[in-house]
Amino acid sequence: MDSRINPVSEQIDHRTSRSICDAVGERLQQYMRPETELSPHLQQLINELRRRENERH
Repeated sequence: MDSRINPVSEQIDHRTSRSICDAVGERLQQYMRPETELSPHLQQLINELRRRENERH
């Protein structure tokens, strides 16, 4: 089985993408304790996601 990403594969729609992101976020919340401090890089990525989400609304 080839586990590499196939650039010719079908694209997923926004609704499916959003559902996947929500599920990943829920899992992260379950596994990360609230007092855990995020690495600067991870915090930067989260901030970028929030900025992009705000731009779409």
